[in-house]
Amino acid sequence: MTDIMADPARASRAQRQALVALVRYGMFIALGLWLVAMSFASEYFLTWTNFLNVLRQAAPLIIIGTGMTFVMATAGIDLSVGSLVALVSVLAASWVAAGVPVVIVLPLVLLVGVAFGALNGYVVTLGVPAFVVTLAGLTSYRGLAFVYSDGYAVPISDPVFLWLGRGEVFGINAPFLIAALVALAGWFVLNRTRFGLHTLATGGREEAARVMGLGIDRIKICVYALTGGLAALGGIVISARLSNGSPNAGVMLELEVIAATVLGGTSLFGGRATIAGTIVGALLINFVRNGLNLLGVNPYWVQVVTGIILVVAVLMNTVLNRKVESWARAAKEEDAA
Repeated sequence: MTDIMADPARASRAQRQALVALVRYGMFIALGLWLVAMSFASEYFLTWTNFLNVLRQAAPLIIIGTGMTFVMATAGIDLSVGSLVALVSVLAASWVAAGVPVVIVLPLVLLVGVAFGALNGYVVTLGVPAFVVTLAGLTSYRGLAFVYSDGYAVPISDPVFLWLGRGEVFGINAPFLIAALVALAGWFVLNRTRFGLHTLATGGREEAARVMGLGIDRIKICVYALTGGLAALGGIVISARLSNGSPNAGVMLELEVIAATVLGGTSLFGGRATIAGTIVGALLINFVRNGLNLLGVNPYWVQVVTGIILVVAVLMNTVLNRKVESWARAAKEEDAA
């Protein structure tokens, strides 16, 4: 393999395609290998109950990760999603506890998420780096959650609200069904609409997209607003599953969402994004966590492993992927010559 990488001309077309596919779809392969390995390591892993549990836990990551995929497609990032989950959580719980009908609470908190997301996007269009803008949101939005709730969790007992986190449809839990619908809609918008094409063009070469007459500022505000709305939806699902609204909800969730998105193959530098990859990234993180828990691994080590997965994902997404694709192009050019 090292000799082939050093001399592209020695690689056959099949070898080039295999190596590029290995890097590009490495997380899909990793997920499959982990499932096989854990099926031998634990008798409880390959059970329907365990799978449903993992899908329920992965649902918020898939929901919010769908929005993050759009943001990262424009070469942006949103670190505020976890804090926005906390803010939406306490708002929804307190309003439901105050007797406001759920049919009113749900659209209201979704609008809150969209509004804060749009605010992030607007500030980004002013020239402030997305990292700085959303880092400020990470601290301030959670601060608002603590101020509003006075630091206390608010219990939720409304059955309609709780169904969103604990209900089932034909044996499939509601959170995963919601996540599947969101991901399907996200895939369609990203790959089959003009907005998705413009989003990828913005991240690929922003100046070229601007010259083409694309509304770059409008696109950025829209993708951040979308992510804010999906963070609010993820907050609703988490609150319903835990049956309370807490200012501590979603702690470190932003890092897991970013890890899942990058794991799936969405580029940190924009222009390349995949919803299917984000789903696989979210499932891989949760299946790894679930498997380690079944094996009795210390929960703190599970956090360490999650961090390592993020580093490996970034390494594959940037350095390794770029080198392999450059190598494949060089080999193809030598064949043509």
